[in-house]
Amino acid sequence: MADPEPDPRPDGRLVAAVLDGDDGAFAALVGRHKRQVLRIAARFSRAPHELEELGQEIFLKAYADLGQYRGDAPFSHWLSRVAVRSCYDALRKRRREVDTLPLDDVAPYLADDSIPGKKDAEAARNLLNRALSRLRPAERMVITLLSLEERTVREVAGLTGWTEVNVKVRAFRARRALKRILEEADGGER
Repeated sequence: MADPEPDPRPDGRLVAAVLDGDDGAFAALVGRHKRQVLRIAARFSRAPHELEELGQEIFLKAYADLGQYRGDAPFSHWLSRVAVRSCYDALRKRRREVDTLPLDDVAPYLADDSIPGKKDAEAARNLLNRALSRLRPAERMVITLLSLEERTVREVAGLTGWTEVNVKVRAFRARRALKRILEEADGGER
């Protein structure tokens, strides 16, 4: 059976249709933007099942808040902002839980030590994930968006609702905290 044809209506019209009660229009928006949302969420989830749950939470939040979309910017930008804020909320919630290594679930797949440098790369990833998990949610968010996602300060400000100055200050503090954590880890391994 062939996949159904994508809905040709622009995002703005699909949003209007959803607000008028057409749930099929929301399914079209999800299909169109799922990849973008999961790419953002992947930076903040620890395991594949968490990624799927986080993606669902993002789309549920977007559906609930759809009336707030004003249409003065592309829908994909508004949805990215919803995704980033949902990820931030998930980080804050997770921070209250016991920290576990994000790579625990995939460790069995990384066990092939025959590849040169693989053990070093795995150790570096583990160390970075442990260090990131010790950061406050806002610090982890800004480091992830600026350094791992390679977004600009302006983009991060737009996604988080922070001012550009606030993003720079948070980034400075986050880098300082991450450096301190990594130095402590390096000192503890000697």
